[in-house]
Amino acid sequence: MSTGRADDRTGRNDGGGDAAALRAVRWSILDRALVRAGQRPDEALRETVAFARQVDGLGFHRFWVAEHHGVPGVAGSAPTVLAAAVASATRRVRVGTGGVMLPNHRPLVVAEQFGVLEALFPGRIDMGLGRSVGFVGPVRRALGVEKDAADRFGEQITELLGHFEGSGPVRALPAEGLRVPPFVLAVGSGASVAAAHGLPLVMAHLSDEDRMLAAIDRYRTEFVPGAYAERPYVIVAVNAAVAATAAEAAVLQVPEAWATVHSRTRGVFAPLEPPGDVLARDMTERERGYFEQARAGQLHGDEAGMTRALARLVTRTGADELLVTLNTHGTEGRLDSTRRLARLAGLPGADAPAGR
Repeated sequence: MSTGRADDRTGRNDGGGDAAALRAVRWSILDRALVRAGQRPDEALRETVAFARQVDGLGFHRFWVAEHHGVPGVAGSAPTVLAAAVASATRRVRVGTGGVMLPNHRPLVVAEQFGVLEALFPGRIDMGLGRSVGFVGPVRRALGVEKDAADRFGEQITELLGHFEGSGPVRALPAEGLRVPPFVLAVGSGASVAAAHGLPLVMAHLSDEDRMLAAIDRYRTEFVPGAYAERPYVIVAVNAAVAATAAEAAVLQVPEAWATVHSRTRGVFAPLEPPGDVLARDMTERERGYFEQARAGQLHGDEAGMTRALARLVTRTGADELLVTLNTHGTEGRLDSTRRLARLAGLPGADAPAGR
């Protein structure tokens, strides 16, 4: 696992250096199974599986799915179940979660679920773990957890890994003795938890770059080598869009930005609306502020511009891997953006038909 770029924070590269930086890291995809306006949740889930087949054909390293509960605009509520469907439909790509929210579950059950996945798809399963609980009281109560459940995240990870190692109070079959790579999502104290347990870190790309870099630095400084990683390994998760022009790429990210505004002002993350409908809205000053805030952490551009932007991100963070997500209203724009990303990354399937 490469860590040699951690101290290069200049962000300056020539074109050849930018291309080399992008080819020096792994590239993966996160799909959150967001629902489009007028779409049924089952249709969104089937789109996720179809997209995974295309990503597999393009040569990306991982395809991860996420966990959300009680959200009308998100169909992905059971990530291990969806991961099984994705793994069944693909041939090569690693499949995992970004992530399972451990405070919502008993570690024994999580171990058993990932044990089943690894037993069925050996050598292809990742276990991404987060510490978030439900965003609103009714969801937390339905899950049987409260906000303070996140405070026990480190203890839960120890218990979970113990089940794979055979040191748990009961036998977790078929997980016992299997090796499923764990990853920690950096929410709150996640970076320190990942470092203490010697696990790879997944860090979200933040508009507050200093905060992002401080968390990554803390992780590297505090990292304790362990059974799962000998050295720090950083995955940067970024919302990125590539199109023929920067303007076209920017439009692709409009639907998710508006859904975020909707959640901030109305308490519900709504299904993705067509970008034209969003841009035609007469937003209030408050909505416009939230919209710009949501856009601040997104990266978009044509292929040349995104080569520079993503190379700068890799250089400044010392990332070993990029985990890219793009949630838009149409499937064609997302697939075109993903193919362009594959080309920037020099992936083996970039110039071949995607899927099978």
